Amino acid sequence: MRRLAPLLLAAASALTVPVHAHASDDNDAARRQASDALMADYHGQSPGAALLVLKHGQVLHARGYGLADLDTGQAVDTRTNFRLASVSKQFTAMAVLLLAADGSLQLDDPLAHWLPGLPPATASVTLRHLLVHASGLVDYEDHLPVGLDKQLRDADVLAILRGQDRTYFPPGSGYRYSNSGYALLALVVEKASGQAYADFLRQRLFLPLGMNHTHARTDDGPAIAFRAYGYRQLDGHWQRSDQSPTSAVLGDGGIYSSAEDLSRWLAELDTPRVLPAAMVNQALSAANPVHGEADVSHYGLGWRLHPGLAWHSGESIGFRNVLIRFPEQRLDIVLLSNRDAPEPYALARRIAVLWGAPAP
Repeated sequence: MRRLAPLLLAAASALTVPVHAHASDDNDAARRQASDALMADYHGQSPGAALLVLKHGQVLHARGYGLADLDTGQAVDTRTNFRLASVSKQFTAMAVLLLAADGSLQLDDPLAHWLPGLPPATASVTLRHLLVHASGLVDYEDHLPVGLDKQLRDADVLAILRGQDRTYFPPGSGYRYSNSGYALLALVVEKASGQAYADFLRQRLFLPLGMNHTHARTDDGPAIAFRAYGYRQLDGHWQRSDQSPTSAVLGDGGIYSSAEDLSRWLAELDTPRVLPAAMVNQALSAANPVHGEADVSHYGLGWRLHPGLAWHSGESIGFRNVLIRFPEQRLDIVLLSNRDAPEPYALARRIAVLWGAPAP
């Protein structure tokens, strides 16, 4: 613990907090204050953030900063629901694994078996290819209809891809991050389960884990409780910038959740009680090599992987989020924010070091 004390004192330099290296409670108090100091940019009357630190499945620090809604002055707390954006992909992947365990589908099923009508270039694409970004499918966001005046749904993504008879590379031969693939996986979940994607996730994943306020947001579904609205800064002022034409696509990024609910998800990944341990291990196992991306050597099933590290970021209009797991230390960091900058990954890594993670 003596090596920890100088680090804590340096990180907490803005705070006059004594650190007693001989007492773990005092060290945790210093870590909390040092973490809060690093979150200083989110304090005050501006769009905010929620921070969660989990170790050995136990919450060590959880706090909100700033505002969830500038119009009402509603503060961010650990129950505030943020649009997770691509952090949602790990839940889509787990839904597919649940259906595979049920015998309702197989990961090596051809995509065309579930979603007929796709062009010949995609004939060899499998569900596994979609999960690990090996499909080569074109990015639907590069082919949005001219004059689009409504939000797309996952079914609209399928319609776009039915008109694209090409792939970036032969399916199964490479890696390219694909929002298209995860939008299609949401449709496969619906076909295989006979339920709406949002209903399947809620009944099979969220409610069993006690994630009672987590939803895949749909217009006809329940209102999002404790919702944060997204913002961007323009000419020195914060403007609400909460929805884009792709914000209603669910499979690649449409889930809302809170630090509090995500603590239950991460605790389950640490010590599975509801999900089979083999299923969790499969999601977090290296499946497709990745080259040229920082801190990513492989993609798993909804997770970016690197030695000693599993993580995923989520960026969409008005939101920037990250979940980071350090399996060897059994340490998890959640940082959710309702502003379009900065990217929170580097900050979350700095906070993780305070709590025992290796330095980047």
